[in-house]
Amino acid sequence: MGGTAFAPDPAFEAGSIALGELPLCHVRLQIDARWPWLILIPRGVGLREIEDLSAADRARLIEESVLAGQAVRAIGAALGRPVEKLNLGALGNVTAQLHVHLVGRWAGDSAWPGPVWGVGTAETYGAEALETAVGAARKALNL
Repeated sequence: MGGTAFAPDPAFEAGSIALGELPLCHVRLQIDARWPWLILIPRGVGLREIEDLSAADRARLIEESVLAGQAVRAIGAALGRPVEKLNLGALGNVTAQLHVHLVGRWAGDSAWPGPVWGVGTAETYGAEALETAVGAARKALNL
């Protein structure tokens, strides 16, 4: 990262688009149309682990994760793929900047029941589906 101001790691630019800002986190939509998928990136410089957050910010991260989970469900519903299970993960093995993935899953999706990482090739959203996903997410997140 470096510098003194928060910025999402450039690695996020290729696979996701910015949706807006919650009190703690920058929110991005993963642009893989196979799953409704949001990324929360706490705004802070040099954050790598959840333990790097203050106790208050850890609590806020959980609350924002719940809200983002509702948004993932809203994306799934808007696209006609109801979410049966939310996967939440803070891996950081590829991109070290602290971030949390919320992925909507259902029995029979292309990676079920395994994790989504490393499965197949990302599928881009069509223009209408992307507009629908962005609108549903922003509405659920009050952005």
